[in-house]
Amino acid sequence: MTPNILITEQLSDEAFDWLAARARVVRLSVDDSKFNEALATANALIVRTYTVVDDALLQRAPDLTVVGRAGVGLDNIDLGACADRDVRVVHTPDSNTQAVVEYVLSVMSHALRPLHPITGASDAAQWGQLRNDVTVLRQWSDLRLGILGCGRVGSRVACLAKAIGMETACCDLRQLDLDQLHGARQVDLDTLLRTSDVLSVHVDGRPENRQLLTTEHFNAMPQDALLINTSRGFVLDHAALAGVLMQRPAMRAMLDVHDPEPVGADNPLLGLPNATLYPHAASRTQTAQRAMSWVVRDVAGALGLPMD
Repeated sequence: MTPNILITEQLSDEAFDWLAARARVVRLSVDDSKFNEALATANALIVRTYTVVDDALLQRAPDLTVVGRAGVGLDNIDLGACADRDVRVVHTPDSNTQAVVEYVLSVMSHALRPLHPITGASDAAQWGQLRNDVTVLRQWSDLRLGILGCGRVGSRVACLAKAIGMETACCDLRQLDLDQLHGARQVDLDTLLRTSDVLSVHVDGRPENRQLLTTEHFNAMPQDALLINTSRGFVLDHAALAGVLMQRPAMRAMLDVHDPEPVGADNPLLGLPNATLYPHAASRTQTAQRAMSWVVRDVAGALGLPMD
């Protein structure tokens, strides 16, 4: 029998066409009026970020044998509920590592060494003023970078930061080996917070990491610290962060992930001059998007479909 595969979010055309040549493929959002009908006969479900695969959904999918997550984390998939129903879960754990690492370095560069292009002609005095205006107090090699979570992304950020000349430190649940640290020191969370001029967060989506950082942690950071989060929005207590940022005008936060998404009018960080919010764009390169889309190969393998 040809299996039925339901896709709820965008995949690359190449991956979609490859899968459609091997199975009956339907693409419907969870809000579509025909979604439940398609789900009832689906043998496989492919999702990305915003489709929640929980017990309620699985109850409506009696024929489901595999769920594919086109991405890295599995925060939106109830692994226990899937296991209870013998539903296999596959994903693409290294698909966007490079994209996120590049993004983190871009955010850091924008914050630490902003560029100010010339917009018109100037005389000697104006030229001198322009050059004075772009002078930064400290270059990267004068700064200490702290990395909270030293997995695929965090360890590669550590490698590049070390190559640039930054002093780096990592905090992770695991005891890291030298290859993972790339010259960084492994320290506890308190030391990381107190000693990091720049803190980049790269923890996973386990429930224990919900509001991992709150008021006491933000207050432990240097007065002029830069906080970058490209991991999960719920890792930070946004209200607590907003309160600390209002008290510390020299401290800055640059966040690519939020809780909830999209960002609503009630987000306490909106409008703060020292908070910069980005639209969950760290993995938005065509290379990464294509790599995530090829979760279709793992889904096809789980269904026993031909791979050639």
